[in-house]
Amino acid sequence: MNGLRSVLGSLDTSVLEWMHRHASPSGMAVCIAISRVGSPLTMTFLAIAGALVLAAFEEWVVLGGWIAAFGGASILDRWLKLVVHRPRPPYARAVIHSWSFPSGHAMGALVGIGMLTYVLLRFAEATRPTRLVAWAAATAVIALIGVSRVYLGVHYLSDVIGGYAVGAAWLALCIWAVELAGRKDLPRLKLNPLS
Repeated sequence: MNGLRSVLGSLDTSVLEWMHRHASPSGMAVCIAISRVGSPLTMTFLAIAGALVLAAFEEWVVLGGWIAAFGGASILDRWLKLVVHRPRPPYARAVIHSWSFPSGHAMGALVGIGMLTYVLLRFAEATRPTRLVAWAAATAVIALIGVSRVYLGVHYLSDVIGGYAVGAAWLALCIWAVELAGRKDLPRLKLNPLS
């Protein structure tokens, strides 16, 4: 276990220092813009807008999964930050009053953009190539957000990877629950056992 921590620590330091050495004003500006896509403010707006649309179309099962995905990711992020208590990297260019692990931007982006992609493809009559392109585009945006957090010096690489891992697990669980709840062949619970 200590060996793994040593390897991760060495990799974190190497990547962070490499990014710091190659940082430029233009690169910082681009990464700030990319980072805002995965910010809590953007994800909150997406969560509310998506919930309103799903409610308007009376897609209650998907709405439940949507709320669970966004709400659960936020709770997991806060809880893990409090449990792990990892300080921010020394190169952080802004004062951030929260712990470093996991990256909330990485986790939030994976869950938010992932859920958005899933919902859009669920209701669109998309071909297999279109689905592959949509997931590839979503993955690229999520990856860029993670890279931007390390480039800006506010997270270690392992913070981003940890955020992705937890976010992917939670997203998969939420999608599985929506798919299971939406199945037509499942027997429905009878409230009146005598009927």
